[in-house]
Amino acid sequence: MPAKDAKVPAKTAARGTSELRRADASDALPPDGPEQIRNVALVGRSGSGKTMLAEALLAATGAISRKGSITEGTTVGDSEPAAIHQQRSVALSVMPVVTGGIKVNLLDTPGYPDFVGELRAGLRAADAALFVVSAVDGIDAATIALWGECQRVGVPRAVVISRLDHPRADFDAALERCQTAFGDAVLPLYLPVAKGADVTGLLGLLSGTVSEQTEGDALPVYRNTDDVERVASEAARGALIEGVIAESEDESLMDRYLGGEDIPQEVLVRDLETAVARGSFHPVVATSAETGLGLAELLEVVTRAFPPPTEHARPAVTLLDGTPAPTPDCDPSGPLLGEVVRTTTDPFLGRVCLVRLFSGTLREDTAVHVAGHGLADRGHADHDSDERVSHLYSPLGSSLRPVPYSVAGDICALTKLGPAETGDTVSAKDSPLLIQPWEMPEPLLPVAIEAASHGDEDVLARSLGKVAAGDPALRVERNAETHQLILWCMGEAHAEVVLGRLREQGVNLQTVDVVTPLRETFAAPAAGHGRHVKQSGGHGQYAVCDIEVEPLERGAGFEFVDKTVGGVIPGSFITSVEKGVRAQMQKGVSAGFPVVDIRVTLLGGKAHSVDSSDAAFQAAGALALREAAAAGRIQLLEPVSAATISVSDEHVGAVMSDLSSRRARLTGTTSSGGDLTEISAEVPDQELLRYAIELRALTSGSGRFSRSYLRHEPVPAAAARAAAAAPGA
Repeated sequence: MPAKDAKVPAKTAARGTSELRRADASDALPPDGPEQIRNVALVGRSGSGKTMLAEALLAATGAISRKGSITEGTTVGDSEPAAIHQQRSVALSVMPVVTGGIKVNLLDTPGYPDFVGELRAGLRAADAALFVVSAVDGIDAATIALWGECQRVGVPRAVVISRLDHPRADFDAALERCQTAFGDAVLPLYLPVAKGADVTGLLGLLSGTVSEQTEGDALPVYRNTDDVERVASEAARGALIEGVIAESEDESLMDRYLGGEDIPQEVLVRDLETAVARGSFHPVVATSAETGLGLAELLEVVTRAFPPPTEHARPAVTLLDGTPAPTPDCDPSGPLLGEVVRTTTDPFLGRVCLVRLFSGTLREDTAVHVAGHGLADRGHADHDSDERVSHLYSPLGSSLRPVPYSVAGDICALTKLGPAETGDTVSAKDSPLLIQPWEMPEPLLPVAIEAASHGDEDVLARSLGKVAAGDPALRVERNAETHQLILWCMGEAHAEVVLGRLREQGVNLQTVDVVTPLRETFAAPAAGHGRHVKQSGGHGQYAVCDIEVEPLERGAGFEFVDKTVGGVIPGSFITSVEKGVRAQMQKGVSAGFPVVDIRVTLLGGKAHSVDSSDAAFQAAGALALREAAAAGRIQLLEPVSAATISVSDEHVGAVMSDLSSRRARLTGTTSSGGDLTEISAEVPDQELLRYAIELRALTSGSGRFSRSYLRHEPVPAAAARAAAAAPGA
């Protein structure tokens, strides 16, 4: 694809700051139709150069006056305190640039695995993806897996080899890694041209021209290739032409090329753009955010080869009752349909929602319906509300620029949208729709928190609701057995960000050890005598009962059998004994955990015509169970989960050895395609508390696992002693 002047000067917008603010509207004129929009996600491993690439594109197109710095915390995309502290992106950021009359919404996504929820949101809002690969580092397994997901759904992709200015940059090695990981349809459009040790230009393989760019130059300078460059690039040019022709819909083109015909450049460019748009060909562009090398060429690929929103599939929709509904076209005059892809809270503006519009046109004072369904298992209750759009903005990182309208295909920001949360659907008030939620990974790292004082509990509850509203990867649980407040996170970095956001809102909290919800049962039959007699003058209390306790099979629950004879205990008090036993079972009889899977048989007892009562026999029943436990043998039961671990073949041995050390029972291994193996095992929940972190360390970040509750099993003696002595037991 021949490089053109992709740089279009634009008025300088106000620079993004660390807080959300209304910014200068001079650079926020919205496009009139979806054909003038490209939504592009920047994806890749942490440290690959995505944020600085976006920063360079913003500066090159005049959206900002100068590039920011990650180390100084001045980039447009990473203004959140957690991002500045961790020196990496922790949230999705939208940064539009305008070039050649096309608005390109750059969606900078975090590359660290903990923030995959933000990555999924960015891909939902995007119509194409730029996979950013550092010329210095390798490609991680998560990026390879993400490429496969995009391939399955036909997302158009291109590859950016970044950081060519680095002393250890190696374009050829990086390209080879990309072709190995992503396939043969990954081919470069340009080759780097070096002067000494520095890369100063790009050689266009189709155009035969060289664009030279040095730091500080506003625009690249173009020249024709010399003889040496032409010969050196001939093999790469031939491979590119053959790759483009192989994807052409003109079946005669390959025969003509092999017959020696010189295929016109415009034909090759046309077929290349078509193949990229349908997701079958993936051009590679080399860039340097430091010098500006390749930025014009990259923008040309994005605007000419990536499809507009009208050509990208839209998510399925239903009516509010779940009935399937036709998916609206990406038409500004169609019914309103949008989705909240990110939610933040600003101390001055309140809740701010980034919305990807799939259909219709949104204007201020528009009446809309906000609906969120399907995330109740993550602590997000289903909700519906009618709201009115009070303010409409175009986002630039954390800055907000007022706009008069936003059309289908664009991304806008709304404030004061009531209870709107990430993943909610925004549609017309008179014809509400519901977009199916995007697939989210299961958070597997539990973090137990509690308010530092009783006075902080209300503040914690309010703030937790705000944080959870913007983070669908976070699952909030109030454990019914341990009564702990558990934040289920994707990993330590995610947990650090969540806790930081809570503390920024003035919450004084502390983390505590997660208590595994154990249970108790009787390991052998035992007898108990409950005598509750109190005489203190006047009406007293009198109840005596004798019980026998027997263990039942796992999962059998509780049985109560009455074998009294002769009316030694009046019938009205039989149920009182059962109530007392049940109440004591909930409290536990040994380590304070609920008692399960037992049969209690009431054998006999005594009653008093005046002093016996329901309360007295409940107390006697509870006392009898405690005495039976003291005389018998109590067995602690721990929850066991069925775990499925997916790892590369090279890590199978290490993972299986580690599982054995966790008291796991291996149940099988299967090949899941490629070089991946799935390991199935039954693992005690106590051993899985930090497994999300430890598996990542064990497999260099490539391991993944899922879990589901299986059953409770007896705890080994050594582990039982430790559990009984643990806090909360």
